[in-house]
Amino acid sequence: MLLRRNRLVPSALVWLCLCALSNGLAAHAALQSPSSRIEGAPEIGAPLTLEAPDESTSSGLTAATTDPEKDPQKGRISGTVVDIAGYSASGAKVQLKRDAQSPPMEVSSGENGQYNFDDLPPGPFELTVSAEGFETQKITGDLGPGEIHIVPEIRLAYATVKAEVRVEAPIAEVAQSQMKEQEKQFVFGFIPNFYVTYFADTAPLNSKQKFHLAWKSSIEPFTFAGVAAIAGLQQATNDFSGYGQGWDAYAKRFGAAYANVVTGTFIGSAMLPSLLHQDPRYYYKGTGSGRSRLLYALGNVVICKGDNKRWQPNYSGIIGSFATGAVSYLYYPEEDRNVNELIIQNSLIRFGQTAFINVLQEFVIAKVTPHLHKKPPTHP
Repeated sequence: MLLRRNRLVPSALVWLCLCALSNGLAAHAALQSPSSRIEGAPEIGAPLTLEAPDESTSSGLTAATTDPEKDPQKGRISGTVVDIAGYSASGAKVQLKRDAQSPPMEVSSGENGQYNFDDLPPGPFELTVSAEGFETQKITGDLGPGEIHIVPEIRLAYATVKAEVRVEAPIAEVAQSQMKEQEKQFVFGFIPNFYVTYFADTAPLNSKQKFHLAWKSSIEPFTFAGVAAIAGLQQATNDFSGYGQGWDAYAKRFGAAYANVVTGTFIGSAMLPSLLHQDPRYYYKGTGSGRSRLLYALGNVVICKGDNKRWQPNYSGIIGSFATGAVSYLYYPEEDRNVNELIIQNSLIRFGQTAFINVLQEFVIAKVTPHLHKKPPTHP
């Protein structure tokens, strides 16, 4: 029984081998059948050959991947503009400059702050980036042949606001300061000389200052001394004989002479200059030839500077001289009230005196006035 079982094992093995061989032959037959082969596929066992690609197919591939019109030497410049906080700066003006022969190119940065310059020949370049409210930035570089040049991020800084603040004192304060210097002008140290200015750019006086200067001049001790001398000379020559002689007559002559000084000063140097907007002072020239300075001094009898610092006819001085003579007609003795003498002749005499004083101002008085300031004082 045991022997019979052992013989069955080889028999089974032989049967399995025969079945496998039969299946292999059937598969081979199927592959060799014409109906079962794939059209165009090489036969099994046949040599494999490789054909060159068709020329038309190769040309089509080249046209699709390369641009025959593009210069391989040309490159590109691109970059990004941001503000000081690092946010994209759109709308910034980016200007590209290359050589002197090439015109500058300009683009605006986009919403993301980017900018591009395409089809650029190689060589050095300069970028200028500007935006309102920011400082202008300049970047230089060198573009290589066919290079795509990425410029480092450009960060804009806020523009520095430069404001020049000039603190100027009001004109009235400047004029007041200059007038104070004029009130220190004394010929030989004791003769007042208030109505001349040595400042090249003198501020015009306002009405209050013109009246103040007239009052200051009228109450100076030397003014009283000068009037006393004139009254004494008139007494000695019996001028205006209607007054008679004696201390009473001298007092009348003194009063009339002082009235002439005060009315002439206030009318010609304060009232009319205020109404006509003219400057009653003499503007010292001090430069040029002697002839030009002499003509300038004589001309100032009939011309003067206005409050607008322009030269104009000296209406204040001319009308003031005649007006003073007309006022004096009221207080001189009746027998001496001669229109020709009191108004016309005295007015002409005043013109001559003014011309003579102007010449002295231009050539002499400045030299005999101690501590004279010829530069305007610095206003605090």
